[in-house]
Amino acid sequence: MSAPLANLSGNLRGILWMVATGILFVAVTGIVRHLGTDMNPVQAAFIRYAFGLLLLVPVFLRMGRLVREPRTVGLHAVRGFVHGIGVMLWFFAMARIPIAEVTALGFTAPIFTTLGAALFLGERLHLYRIGAVLMGFGGALVVLQPGFQEINLGSIAQLVAAPLFAASFLIAKRLTRVESSAAIVAYLSIFVTLTLLPPALIFWREPTAVELGWLFATAACATAGHYTLSQAFRAADITVTQPIQFLQLVWATLLGLALFGEQPEIWTWVGGGMIVASATFIAHREGVRRSREKEDGARG
Repeated sequence: MSAPLANLSGNLRGILWMVATGILFVAVTGIVRHLGTDMNPVQAAFIRYAFGLLLLVPVFLRMGRLVREPRTVGLHAVRGFVHGIGVMLWFFAMARIPIAEVTALGFTAPIFTTLGAALFLGERLHLYRIGAVLMGFGGALVVLQPGFQEINLGSIAQLVAAPLFAASFLIAKRLTRVESSAAIVAYLSIFVTLTLLPPALIFWREPTAVELGWLFATAACATAGHYTLSQAFRAADITVTQPIQFLQLVWATLLGLALFGEQPEIWTWVGGGMIVASATFIAHREGVRRSREKEDGARG
């Protein structure tokens, strides 16, 4: 870590890492949108992760011991499978609905993270959590406008991808206790690539040189983004870093407007705002709760 970053507090380092993550993932969004629907999303996702593996060869060489404890390998494998399914759905959505809508619906992931922590990590589901979750899902309904317009398959795909990415993030946070950021990213690439290989072979066609070039750029930005995301999780609590992710809605909307002429509907902004507000409220209350627990522990 560079000296300037090392001198910062853990939470501030986490915020800066998350800002970098958002910029990199928005770049990925723009590239995938540029590729359009010419290539099957499963094949495109597989090629992106295959390139990611090539980029991570130096990481594997430095890691030394590739064999982990069976429990740790199992966590990596489960995360890779879940994330791989989510990636396929995300690529499908990106080719079919506006960037702003993809991003807004993607922000339901922190809501699912809250539910997942309660269901699988034994965390108590407080009343404010329930209210924020309901508000977040209400925001998703505003974006989708069921009954007022035909719901696009891309919207459904992104909404299904959100809880899968939430599960992936929860497992990643757990893995930071025993793994380096580089190892977390490297094993994610291995298991996601293995997950995507069988369906990619079914839909395979010869990619063009231009498509390969763009997918390599996608792999470079996404691989770097996963590394900075892991660093953010290591430096600070998820509740601190989650609100910073919401800047992506602004950046993605501006990107769609400037490069692709996508004028977001007012309901995308309204629903996205409800989703952002609900997840931000959860993050704030969780931060307050943890501070009180630390204070009580110090007094005890």
